[in-house]
Amino acid sequence: MAAESVGKVRGLQQIANPDGVFTICAMDHRDSMVKMLEEHRRGLGTYERVVERKVELCAALAPHASAVLLDPRYGVAQCLAAGVLPGGTGLLVSIEDTGYEGSKEARFTTLLPGWSVEKIRRIGASAVKILVYYRPDLEGLAAKQRDVVKSVAGECVRHDIPFLVETKSYAVGEELRDGALFAQRKPRLVIDTARQVTGLPLDVLKAEFPAEMDYERDEGKLLGLCRELDTASRVPWVLLSAGVDYETFLRQVELACKAGASGFLGGRAIWQEAFRIGDKKERVGYLSTTVVDRLKRLTEVASRYAVPWHRKLKLRARALLPVAEGWHERY
Repeated sequence: MAAESVGKVRGLQQIANPDGVFTICAMDHRDSMVKMLEEHRRGLGTYERVVERKVELCAALAPHASAVLLDPRYGVAQCLAAGVLPGGTGLLVSIEDTGYEGSKEARFTTLLPGWSVEKIRRIGASAVKILVYYRPDLEGLAAKQRDVVKSVAGECVRHDIPFLVETKSYAVGEELRDGALFAQRKPRLVIDTARQVTGLPLDVLKAEFPAEMDYERDEGKLLGLCRELDTASRVPWVLLSAGVDYETFLRQVELACKAGASGFLGGRAIWQEAFRIGDKKERVGYLSTTVVDRLKRLTEVASRYAVPWHRKLKLRARALLPVAEGWHERY
């Protein structure tokens, strides 16, 4: 890193724990959260109800996470205004619009209208996050998705704020009808995606687990695939949860961190069962006990095995930047 990236270094410190490991809870879900509410309590997927759940999640989990990921529509200003985000907990904010443009087999990411890197920096956030659906084998579309990432990356460089890119693969063609075929191809999709996307000026990759564990259970093979992913990624990477159950995510986090991941950025795997609880007192109690215990256990595993973000970049914890006299004049 250059001296001019002092803001990025500070942001990465803010979203990691003191050992340089990311233990981040995602709660930036929008349409998916509305759908979860409507499935369990029909007709209650309103703005006020979604905000209420986000505030509950943040109040319960933020004190136990190195950072939280929130969205601008329902989460970030609302949680800050409610006073439920501790000052010592890092803040990531998403910049993409919910869903995607294009067809189910050709997904294109767009940015949320009226929102920007400059606004994310202004509210005091530690980092910017974007989600891109990505198929490295769809070369034309992949190039367009990389252009979106590059445009946001440029703004993050200009405002000197860390940039996290979340990539998700998806089924196309015969894979839509044949889950085993998609599972067979997924390792290469995830690993090739990391290789392509981390060639761009981003700071952290939020990656999928490089296998479908319903189809591949051999721990040696799974660890080997995670090591391939670590080699492919040129930047520190964290594991996303993709809505799997908690026990599966716990196992994935351990394997990923043993292979070189710098932690996790998990959402529904940690807290999704809370959305089945209609009574607020019971729900908050569940969040403050079962869900907090899950986050603590994930944190223990990541803290034991993960590679600190600065070590992945071959930096020393006490010498992250070369700083010369007069740096502030050039900044």
